[in-house]
Amino acid sequence: MGKLLLAPMEGLVDDVLRDVLTRVGAYDLAVSEFIRVSGNLLPPRAFRRLCPELDNGSRTRAGTPLVVQLLGSDPACMAENAAQLVALAPAGIDLNFGCPAPTVNRHGGGAMLLADPEQLLRIAAAVRRVVPAEIPFTAKMRLGVRDTAKTLDCARALAAGGIVALVVHARTRTDGYRPPAHWEWIARIRAVVEMPVVANGEVWTVADHARCCAVSGSDDVMIGRGAVADPFLAQRIRAQAAGEVVAVDRADDWRQLQPLLASYWQQVCAKVAARHAPGRLKLWLGSLRRNFVEAEALFMAIRTLAGVEEISRVLALHGISAHKHPA
Repeated sequence: MGKLLLAPMEGLVDDVLRDVLTRVGAYDLAVSEFIRVSGNLLPPRAFRRLCPELDNGSRTRAGTPLVVQLLGSDPACMAENAAQLVALAPAGIDLNFGCPAPTVNRHGGGAMLLADPEQLLRIAAAVRRVVPAEIPFTAKMRLGVRDTAKTLDCARALAAGGIVALVVHARTRTDGYRPPAHWEWIARIRAVVEMPVVANGEVWTVADHARCCAVSGSDDVMIGRGAVADPFLAQRIRAQAAGEVVAVDRADDWRQLQPLLASYWQQVCAKVAARHAPGRLKLWLGSLRRNFVEAEALFMAIRTLAGVEEISRVLALHGISAHKHPA
């Protein structure tokens, strides 16, 4: 089968959750949350703060390579910061042309750049000049801002700019995250560029993965929300590809997930201020509720709690104890 990539998700899939999700296994690589480039040369510590994996050979503790993603709209500034990042030896450098967040788009970044294929070319070409051939240089895009009128032009522009692979989230910026994902457009993009094209969007199950590959024509798939909601999804996709009988046992999955939740909570408490830790846990549990009734019960039990100690006590009552399961 093709590659499985763990998607970046701003404010959710940080280094802690990357550690937990790649510990389950099955991902060929992960992509970081975007590092915003907005006019200044970032110091090395700024890259390391968001991507501490850079101090571990640009790999998660489980050994999954981490590609570092940059977001910005000024070619010269993007190139200058990419050169700074190159010195830290990332497993890859990726450009973000897919973020639909209003705070990013108001400044002309992320998916808004898809309105101007020529600017995409200028940015990619500028960064290409400072990224050595041994570091994979990639990009991620959506299908457009409001429609698909410039989709193929954007893909061609990025290819001309020197990227070696392209991830396509098969929705426009206006579509946001509303289903469906238009995987057929990935097949159209593959027909006009000579490089690997990775499919992304609406892969929640093993069956979704199979349909995505069939419709898009791509064997390589990036998984985001589906991976967060089901940490064992990539594992099952690989088992299916190996010809194994894949049966979903959510009760057994939850038992396996408990020590991972404990490790996540312990790491989050060590990383962020106490007032922010509960929100991070609730965010992940909010995603897990899609597949686990136990996550729903746990989420409701801590929903109104704001203290680390009281949440830890509730977690222990649900069989999740950081003391038993160190990070």
